[in-house]
Amino acid sequence: MLEQFLETNIWVLLVVATRIGTMLSLVPGFGAGYVTPRLRLALAMTMSFLILPSVNIYVPALPTSAMSLFMILVGEVIIGAFMATIGMFVISALQTAGTFIAYYSSMANAMIQDPISNQQSSVISGFLSTLALVAIFAANLHHLVLRALVDSFSLFRPGNLIEFGDISETLVNALSSAFTLGFKLSAPLLVVAFVYYLALGILGRLMPTLQVFFFGLPLQVSLQIWVLMICLSGMMMVFLQAFGNAYVPFISP
Repeated sequence: MLEQFLETNIWVLLVVATRIGTMLSLVPGFGAGYVTPRLRLALAMTMSFLILPSVNIYVPALPTSAMSLFMILVGEVIIGAFMATIGMFVISALQTAGTFIAYYSSMANAMIQDPISNQQSSVISGFLSTLALVAIFAANLHHLVLRALVDSFSLFRPGNLIEFGDISETLVNALSSAFTLGFKLSAPLLVVAFVYYLALGILGRLMPTLQVFFFGLPLQVSLQIWVLMICLSGMMMVFLQAFGNAYVPFISP
């Protein structure tokens, strides 16, 4: 009796920890390169123990065949990766916005290692991504992400067939929305850059002897940074709203 009880609870813990561990390994913030795998594993196991009493009713009984057990765990990995990918796509909107802004301000050649995306990106992209991650934790939106993860057990029940069509459609819509959001966030600086280039072109035609490059580049960089400082708070508010709306559909009413 005791052995059967332990086997059942270990199986439930394994299923829950697989989904949570997969998401924490990929989701922005928890899955960043500076977070050690040991810390992510400890956090995933702690969360699994905490939510185990509320989600164990959704976990199927221990299968008798090894193939069924393997397929259930693979499904949990897919769902955890799906939940994390949504957050990655929303964060990528800031990568897009930062790249656009870097081109507008002639700073696209200044590359740094972005700790959020774990790749090289422009200075402005790295700044926006780091600021967005701080804003997510400051606004307690990470609680929303964790709540959506817990409620996903009632939406995507372990052992059920995965609707790959719906998942693919959701990810495509999230990616297209992220690109649109990134372009909208950089729109104020695009307008300023267009007006500035137009004025600089007219000035170059009026004064052919003027060294437009040496005259306009320092002013262009300073102007774009000044506009970015003005629009930064509004950009973060729009981003936080989009980040929260991405996970709201997965929360049970």
